[in-house]
Amino acid sequence: MVVVLGVRYAGDGMPGRVDARIAAAVDGAGPPWRHLALALDFLGEPAGSTLLVVAVVTVCLLLRRPRAAVLVVAGVGATVGTATLLKHVVGRTIHGAGNLSYPSGHTAFLTALAVMAALLATHRLGLGGAAGTLLVLAAALVAGAAMGWAQVALGAHYPTDALGGWCTALAVTPVTAWLVDRTAGRLTARTADARRPERR
Repeated sequence: MVVVLGVRYAGDGMPGRVDARIAAAVDGAGPPWRHLALALDFLGEPAGSTLLVVAVVTVCLLLRRPRAAVLVVAGVGATVGTATLLKHVVGRTIHGAGNLSYPSGHTAFLTALAVMAALLATHRLGLGGAAGTLLVLAAALVAGAAMGWAQVALGAHYPTDALGGWCTALAVTPVTAWLVDRTAGRLTARTADARRPERR
């Protein structure tokens, strides 16, 4: 989906048909809704996102889950880095040539963080495969929809930008989790081998 939308809107500076219809329905939100959109938007800005990441990492460390803390930092970094790289590759703009828009980094960030928090909760609660998957997908859907709505309501992104950001997070986060797990597993095995006494 990320690739399909990226190819479709590469170098474009206008909304597509679906974008225009959704934006028209969301546009013109009253003061309470605009305040909510601005609050959500802040969570994707450098200050807000740093506060969120620090809070989640702190919880991971308090729960004695250092691997989860590493995943949060690596997962957010990989997701936002991928979204930023894709913006330059795709070249879609909004409100002028200098505003790259696809995919939405705000949506990618909050979705990735929600997925990682849900993974931690799934492990902590001992949920099985179906229940754990449902929790992770629900968290991703709620976070992505909320941030995507905020970005469209504020005119910062087209709806398809938000969808692209959401899909970017869903593609990058599991790969990052697998890499962190694999690396941590190797380090644990090496440490265990180093501690074993040599046979004589």
